[in-house]
Amino acid sequence: MTQISFSQSALLVMDFQNGILENYPQKTEQVLPKVSKAIDFARQVGIEVFYVRVAFRANYPELSANNTFFSAIAKSGDLFNQDGPSTQIHSSIKPQDGEVIITKRRVSAFAGSDLDVLLRAKDIKRLILSGVSTSGVVLSTIRAASDLDFSLVVLKDACLDPDDEVHKVLTEKVFVRQAEVVNVEEWISLEQKK
Repeated sequence: MTQISFSQSALLVMDFQNGILENYPQKTEQVLPKVSKAIDFARQVGIEVFYVRVAFRANYPELSANNTFFSAIAKSGDLFNQDGPSTQIHSSIKPQDGEVIITKRRVSAFAGSDLDVLLRAKDIKRLILSGVSTSGVVLSTIRAASDLDFSLVVLKDACLDPDDEVHKVLTEKVFVRQAEVVNVEEWISLEQKK
């Protein structure tokens, strides 16, 4: 495999936003320190950090009644309004000045966003993924990113899912077909050897 430099790599911090994390308080306490460690390391070595959030305009013009999952959000009132508190990145891992926040309109980080344009503009070849949930944004983004020929790493302990068994099956059996799957400490150790 071709060596990919830090400058051609990006850490995607996906859906670590208030309105999602509040649903998993205990898991959030466990995963946020791992995500923070990954972000700190990425910044230290020059890996781009991109934050991804799911958010919608007022009155949800992006949401179709045909989409069972997202149409329920449209009925919820003001949930996931792009200017509201539920779509803001959790304060413990907030972006620094100059770090990009990508707004997506569906599950995958690529769906309804300008992520692909930003990655190509910066000549990014490798994506390191963290996110909530493993069975949602992480799975969908791996599939899309693989089809776009990105090299992929999944930080399994910097992802969380409401179902522990689903998280285990995805990280141990499914993701390994398209990505290197490691925990944050292993990833940092491997990167430092390069």
